[in-house]
Amino acid sequence: MLRLGLLLVTIVFIVGCSTKKEDNLMRSYNEKVSYHKELQKTEKIQLYKNGETNVVLIATYKFTKNYEKNDTRDEVFIVGIHAEEEEAADINVNDYKLTVNKKPAKKVTALSTDDKRLNKLSFVTEWGSYYLMVFPHVNSKKVQLKFTHKEYGSGTLHFAKVAKYVFTKKGF
Repeated sequence: MLRLGLLLVTIVFIVGCSTKKEDNLMRSYNEKVSYHKELQKTEKIQLYKNGETNVVLIATYKFTKNYEKNDTRDEVFIVGIHAEEEEAADINVNDYKLTVNKKPAKKVTALSTDDKRLNKLSFVTEWGSYYLMVFPHVNSKKVQLKFTHKEYGSGTLHFAKVAKYVFTKKGF
């Protein structure tokens, strides 16, 4: 009888402890789930000058799945530019060109570092410049954001409206 009582107390103790840890883990996960979803839609590229990184572009694709057959919503990105020289981070002043599937932006809005739209994004720093960029609708599952500068060169970021692993290497 004593052994049975001791066994029950041990089981209750183990179950009680694991439940607390499990609750804390689930609470922590739920608090950060939107952050991780945004992180999945974030890509980074570096542009070099004389072998050194001069500009880093980080873009988050703000696409949300829509099950309408004729979805013609614009393509929206939040773009962060981190440049070696502070004035080089201003997209409106410098010779940057950003296109989505070879189409230029319809609208570019500068965001301050305390803008609430940046709260759930990764890689937000005080020395970066951030922009909300709206591009015309792309009628494709693949979206390519091309970043070019006459002095630093160019690079392409690849995004998808469906999970990236659906595409083969040849198809993406």
